[in-house]
Amino acid sequence: MSDGAIFAKKPELSLAQHKFAALNGTPQQRSEALQSLVDGIKQDKMSAFYTQLVAEGILQQDSALLKELEKASAEELAELDKKVEEAKEEQGDLEQNESSIHRAVFLAQIGEDEKAHAAYEEVLQRPTTTLNQKLDIVFGKLRLALFYYNPQTIQKEIERAHELVNKGGDWDRRNRLKAVECIWHCSQRQFKEASALFIECLSTYSSPELMPMSEFVCHGALACAVVMSRADIKKKVIDAPEVVEVVGSIPNVDKMMRSLHDCHYADFFVALAEVETEHLKVSRYLNKHYHYFTREMRIRGYAQLLESYLSLTLKSMADSFGVTTEFIDKELSRFIAAGRLHCVIDKVGGIVVTNRPDTKNAQYQNTIKQGDLLLNRVQKLSGIVSM
Repeated sequence: MSDGAIFAKKPELSLAQHKFAALNGTPQQRSEALQSLVDGIKQDKMSAFYTQLVAEGILQQDSALLKELEKASAEELAELDKKVEEAKEEQGDLEQNESSIHRAVFLAQIGEDEKAHAAYEEVLQRPTTTLNQKLDIVFGKLRLALFYYNPQTIQKEIERAHELVNKGGDWDRRNRLKAVECIWHCSQRQFKEASALFIECLSTYSSPELMPMSEFVCHGALACAVVMSRADIKKKVIDAPEVVEVVGSIPNVDKMMRSLHDCHYADFFVALAEVETEHLKVSRYLNKHYHYFTREMRIRGYAQLLESYLSLTLKSMADSFGVTTEFIDKELSRFIAAGRLHCVIDKVGGIVVTNRPDTKNAQYQNTIKQGDLLLNRVQKLSGIVSM
């Protein structure tokens, strides 16, 4: 039987993250990322990927290294080709498919994106390929799409994986698919869907080939922080044993969530800035959403503080968040105008007055509106029937 864990490991997604950090990180992060890239390329004989990075100006050309990589990858590919031929002559369909999949995995490993996709697809279309082998192939193609970040292919392969899993995929493959979907939803700013999947597979996470547990918790916790209620964040994230176990690796994420929950707003702002710099801006999945994330978290902080008061001074609010009165004034004005905060600013008195929306009245008005729409549709339908 095929081992999906083996087929899912290449190419190393951590190298794609190092590439992103080399382009978008701080000077120290860039230096560390470049070294990790070179080490990973040497280890996996990634001749094609190295050539791509040189062409993009990320790495300097090293002819000796390139020659060494090409020689090593060519020798291993020749060995895999030999095993494929031997399987055709001496073994059954299952072994033939597995040897071909291993060859496709190696093409993915060295950075031959198009050749790897074609090799995977050829095995996938064979009538002798088993359901588990098909799932392993789809996970391999999905991994390639994540590595090179091809959104259309990622969505296509996720849908294909769902179809196969629903036909009888085992628990491990179902769980791995949920983890991949969680990260994919994060990258698409679908934090509600991502948070649900994160909570669902947190206790059974078994996809280190996707990312280490600490990174998975980081992405999932950040998704939860935007969309979940304060009580749920405390119960399902902050106090979750799996989160507590790895929180030492992501202290600023933990500090951000705990300080907001405990109403330590100045600490919350400091931690939010650290999360932006150390996680959001250097994550290839969250980078394009860092403005959105920090804005939404600031709104949550302001709204949480305002819930406790009918009114308070701008200075008091500024002191609570550790910022200037001018900054708070500007922030609140913007969010009030956008309808995100329910309060008004009395510039003369220098105070903020809350005006919480009447929820029951809003529900009543919505019911009346929906009732009118329904009556209009009924009248149109009765007119058509009478004709």
